[in-house]
Amino acid sequence: MPRWLTILLATLLLATAYVVLAPHPVRTHAPGVLAPDDPVQVDIARGTPFAVGDYTLTPLADFKLTARVLSRADYSWDRSAALSPTDFAFGWGAMSDSSVLAGLDISQSGRWYFYRWRTSEPPIPLAQIIHDSSNMHMIPANDTVRAQIKRVRTGDIVHLDGQLIEARGKDGSIWRSSMSRDDSGDGACEVVYVRSLVVM
Repeated sequence: MPRWLTILLATLLLATAYVVLAPHPVRTHAPGVLAPDDPVQVDIARGTPFAVGDYTLTPLADFKLTARVLSRADYSWDRSAALSPTDFAFGWGAMSDSSVLAGLDISQSGRWYFYRWRTSEPPIPLAQIIHDSSNMHMIPANDTVRAQIKRVRTGDIVHLDGQLIEARGKDGSIWRSSMSRDDSGDGACEVVYVRSLVVM
């Protein structure tokens, strides 16, 4: 292989690796509530199961959300990555306000969402932080939604439409969405089958 072609291929490989591995840029906003409304949830009494890969999904509720992306985490190696490659920590109400978020450190790891305040007291009551934010596991309904999820960056305001679901794997695993915005800790994440997602 000619030396120039080897150099060209190496350069293209490095450029591709940078695009894939580089952190998503963060969108900044002036102070003020950007997504004032709570998520809209309409429970489904008897959802009809459907298959996605090695999982059977059962709808629990129709779900709509307009919220600020507080953080994102992408997964490729955990057990659920084939079904849900991305988690978003979302904030609405007070948790979509930059002046509130300036007093918090927000992170994600291991399918969890973490926050801590930088002063002796949180910028808003803890119960409001819990109610106005959540970690959500994204299950894209199709390749279009999957591509849109990949383009979302921290700080974006997004609108999504989908369903809260319970996922049962062929290996016997069960992943059930939270049905409340006021819970925290283990089991408090929403598992969302995303039918559409738009950056506002």
